[in-house]
Amino acid sequence: MASTGSKSRLKTVYKNKRSIGPLHTCGSVAVSSDGSRLVTCVAEEAVLTNILTGEEICRFAGDTQSITSLCLTPSTSQLIVFTSAPSLRVYEIPTAVARNKIHPARVVARAHDAPVHVCTIDPSSTYLASGSADGVVKVWDIKRGYVTHIFKGHGGIVSALKFNFPRDPSVVVPQNILQLITASVDTRIRIFDLTATASKGDQGALRPIAVLEGHVSVPRGLDVTPDGKWLISGGRDSVVLVWNLHAKSTGAKSVEAMKGKGKSNPPVLAQTIPVMERVEAVGLLQGGDLVSSSSASQLRFYTAGEKGIIRIWGVKDSSVLYSLNQVADLQTEDQEEQRQIVEAIYLPSISTIVSVHADQNILFYDLNTRNLHRQLIGFNDEIVDAVFLSPNAPKPVDSHIAFATNSSLIRVYSTTGLDARLLAGHTGIVLSLDHGAGGKLFASGSKDRSIRLWAPASPNDDLPTEWGCVAICEGHAESVGTIAMSRTSGEGSTTGVQFMFSGSQDRTIKMWYIGDVPLVFDASQHSQSLMKCKSLTTHKAHEKDINSLDVAPNDRLLASGSQDRTAKVYEIDFSRATGDRSAHGEIKLLGTCKGHKRGVWTVKFSRSERVLATGSGDKTVKLWNLEDFTCVKTFEGHTNSVLRVDFINHGMQLVTSASDGLVKLWNVREEECTATMDNHEDKVWALAISTDERTIVSAAADSVVTFWQDCTEEQERENEAKRSELVLREQDFMNYLSLHDYRKAIQLALAMQQPGRLLSLFKGIRATPSESTADASSVTGNGAVDEVIRTLGGSDLARLLRYVRDWNPNAKTSGVAQGVLYAVMKLRSADDVIAAFTDEAQEGILQSSGQESVKSTASGNTALKELVDGMIPYTERHLSRMDRLVQDSFVVDYILSEMDDGMFDGQDVDTMDVDTEVSS
Repeated sequence: MASTGSKSRLKTVYKNKRSIGPLHTCGSVAVSSDGSRLVTCVAEEAVLTNILTGEEICRFAGDTQSITSLCLTPSTSQLIVFTSAPSLRVYEIPTAVARNKIHPARVVARAHDAPVHVCTIDPSSTYLASGSADGVVKVWDIKRGYVTHIFKGHGGIVSALKFNFPRDPSVVVPQNILQLITASVDTRIRIFDLTATASKGDQGALRPIAVLEGHVSVPRGLDVTPDGKWLISGGRDSVVLVWNLHAKSTGAKSVEAMKGKGKSNPPVLAQTIPVMERVEAVGLLQGGDLVSSSSASQLRFYTAGEKGIIRIWGVKDSSVLYSLNQVADLQTEDQEEQRQIVEAIYLPSISTIVSVHADQNILFYDLNTRNLHRQLIGFNDEIVDAVFLSPNAPKPVDSHIAFATNSSLIRVYSTTGLDARLLAGHTGIVLSLDHGAGGKLFASGSKDRSIRLWAPASPNDDLPTEWGCVAICEGHAESVGTIAMSRTSGEGSTTGVQFMFSGSQDRTIKMWYIGDVPLVFDASQHSQSLMKCKSLTTHKAHEKDINSLDVAPNDRLLASGSQDRTAKVYEIDFSRATGDRSAHGEIKLLGTCKGHKRGVWTVKFSRSERVLATGSGDKTVKLWNLEDFTCVKTFEGHTNSVLRVDFINHGMQLVTSASDGLVKLWNVREEECTATMDNHEDKVWALAISTDERTIVSAAADSVVTFWQDCTEEQERENEAKRSELVLREQDFMNYLSLHDYRKAIQLALAMQQPGRLLSLFKGIRATPSESTADASSVTGNGAVDEVIRTLGGSDLARLLRYVRDWNPNAKTSGVAQGVLYAVMKLRSADDVIAAFTDEAQEGILQSSGQESVKSTASGNTALKELVDGMIPYTERHLSRMDRLVQDSFVVDYILSEMDDGMFDGQDVDTMDVDTEVSS
């Protein structure tokens, strides 16, 4: 960020550019057919997100009950949501970003007698099928909102639904088939004929036309070929069954045919394929000649389940053609359980499979490239550290940012969207992150007592950036809570980073040599053992846990902060490896900074001055002189522990974050807070500043990441434009007054929201006597002003009355206020005044949420009542004062009348005065 002068840069303004909050916490997921929009569940609400930009489009208002199932119409025009109430809610999908929550267009309060766990919509977006926990399946007409079919007889919870509407005119199979295929926990698959039920309407037609028996556990996935000939089903019995729905014989033992009319050829089990894992989702792939396949051998399908892997199968050989997997090695059973796939969605139009995992992450796989195309992280939990990364160095572009959360997996996000990657390697929670010179290599410290070094893979323009672990440092006896890497790139280093420091709960600081660590991750060498880094020195530093470390910009000093309420500064003595001489490093204590009353959470060197900043649990930030280690400045303003601190603007400003959920910007010279940024509800543990200092990222324990963008220049341009416009308007106002164009003058003053100019205008009219007979008889004293008030627009009239209310309490301006109020009451009807406030409320509501006019009428009436209640007491006070003045004027009249009647007859005034003096 280039400096534009100390005075202007000390007024730096940061605004919330975008935030990354919880995306998916529970429940079902729906994706639009083109893969651009995603509907997820966050607590009791459904959220619509633009996948491409990462922008939240809208939230759908819930009924305070958890969402049990949801689905999108294929046309992406409506969202169907079932809650545990159990209610059915139909929402219209907005075409643009909505500020307020979207309310349902239609609600069915009790759609089922039990919660609905599965629902689906037919390809034409006409019918909705829902299956409940009591084994009842209902078919709804979405447009008209009523139930067309009710199917009973399932032996428990309905586990899967699929419409079978053959729609290919090139096949021989009859195209008048409208069927619904269901599965339940009784392991049976049932086929219902929707046309027979709709046309006959008898109770016999409500029974299934076929019941398929083959699974021995719950079927979780169903799919049918577009020609309606082949049905595939997968379940938790670890098998996938292929059914021929139009077999010419009935020789299969696994089929129980219902003897319905015209149903002489029931479905036949064609093939059983063991998949060796519990299947949670199964589907047929489309493409080539699969639309009108004549034999099952031409079919390809996918499975997803407990192993967290999507497998693509060929029916011909009953074998796996290829697998789609994002996580290579998982260390613990808990991680394996979290990676289970609970739902998979196939998007044939873009050849993509979307998998939803138990750890609330959503992955997009491209079937053409067979690679992970995009990954969305549903919930980050408590974020404890963050660091910007530049995998394309030496270009100084911070394209990624890494987060350490309450997990063993590191999250690496793209700075421009929601696409992220999970880095597995640690077996304990990751506590700290730091990057070295250039931003390519970064390190992570964990509760597993180790430090891992991560590097980006070779750049590929066709694929997102991938990261991998290239080295590991082991030796601490307790958790590694803080890391600091060297800030300069040394000569002869292959990484650009020579050494690294780590601080632990074992109260020691270790120095590591990392000059030989590769700068690029080689995926082909992933299975080999990691490089082991050498510890150069171990120093017993503090009496309590070490919370923070920082290396000076010139790599000559190291600072540490601890729970023992002190910060220490060390001199770094390092010599790189040359020839047959190994690297050498040690640290020497230079001084101790004492003054904090509680533990020191953070330490940071200035990049331009020889000062050190520390943040503490005593709610203060202190600046220390590195010559004599004395405190030179103290910043007070946070209401809780200061957790992170950093310098910006050439050391002229400080950025701090604290447990009060606030991020503050400080002017170092004046020791004052210049800005407070609030977008968190919990401890802000993570604070990262981009290389150009134009972006500040704060992340907190509330799982929210906020990108604060430097908008100082934009703000200055906006202020300058406003000032220029104000000057022009003021000149126009003066011109209108000189031309006696009171209509435009009053309207312009109201538009500029300048009550002072209006007050001067009305004062001038009252003070200037009118020679015109018409004006003399006018209400305000000027006929043109009367006409303006008589025809003033609704919102302008309401604003004028508010100014009258503000003028009324002051005795100096009450006369003008009462005069204008009298004119309004004389020239406008009560209905006009009421309508003015209603119109004003309507404009405000339309700008904010777009709700109906009923709400605006209530708001307008409330505003009018408040205005009247505010004017009545002062008006009564002014009336009482005027009454007293009138009464006092009668005394003056009496005295004058007595003087006129000869009360002092026979004496002139001068003689009377002389006689009075003599007598006295």
